[in-house]
Amino acid sequence: MKPQDVPARPSERRASARRSFDETTPLARELADLTRRRQALEVGTLPRPAKTRIFTVANQKGGVGKTTTTVNLAAALARSGARVLVIDLDPQGNASTALGIEHRAETVSVYDVIVSDSPMAEVVRQSPEFPTLFCVPATIHLAGAEIELVSLVAREQRLRTALESYLSTGERYDYVLIDCPPSLGLLTINAFVAANEVLIPIQCEYYALEGLSQLLRNIQLIERHLNPVLKVTTILLTMYDSRTNLANQVAQDVREHFPAETLTAIIPRSVRISEAPSYGQSVITYDTNSPGSISYLEAAAEIAHRGAQS
Repeated sequence: MKPQDVPARPSERRASARRSFDETTPLARELADLTRRRQALEVGTLPRPAKTRIFTVANQKGGVGKTTTTVNLAAALARSGARVLVIDLDPQGNASTALGIEHRAETVSVYDVIVSDSPMAEVVRQSPEFPTLFCVPATIHLAGAEIELVSLVAREQRLRTALESYLSTGERYDYVLIDCPPSLGLLTINAFVAANEVLIPIQCEYYALEGLSQLLRNIQLIERHLNPVLKVTTILLTMYDSRTNLANQVAQDVREHFPAETLTAIIPRSVRISEAPSYGQSVITYDTNSPGSISYLEAAAEIAHRGAQS
């Protein structure tokens, strides 16, 4: 019998298989990378901010992942133990749906808060996702709020007044995330006036960059005339497909123009992220170990650490 004909021992076969699998299989490299990232997230706990950080999640372009980002970042932060409040300011109510919150037409909602002066404490609902995650739901009535707000006193500041009053009662939140409609109307202006930070999700496609300069100009106007503490602190790249040159180019351009604001974490295109809302869940609870979930957990950790440093 020749040496090459001698059967290898089981341990040698397993070692050889591991070397071959790890070195030559793209899937194995991807799984190893996900495992490494997941283990890095499990080390330590996220720092809690000294005072409530209020984010408006905004982009005038639709379909860039505003609601998806709001819901999944909120769930990721709540998973770490932070108390998080999501204010759904989009008449479609998609954030309420994703967090498992009832928002039928007769439900008391954020509409009653900003139009009818209802106390926010009567509207806040706990999400079944996590015990520290809460939501102010939106209903279809919010679609008419743009018209109704025009004639009201202090129409741009009604959400801020309601939120400040609610927080002053002793309710302690680490983060408040406000989900905006994809337009710059009175609802979005209310969100900007109520916040002290802006988070802009940017889809890694060409059209997503076109409206960004106009959005930044509008934010500067609001900062100058209505809310002097408002700042764009966070930009998150979403729907990233590493296989395309365009996605890589857009990511590079955004990082060159906004190096301090752009997060290192990038949200990939993911079927799991798209599926989760249909089950009334965030991707964090729907499939915790998926690439999309891990990416949002990384983004949440980065936001938490940046806040602690500042």
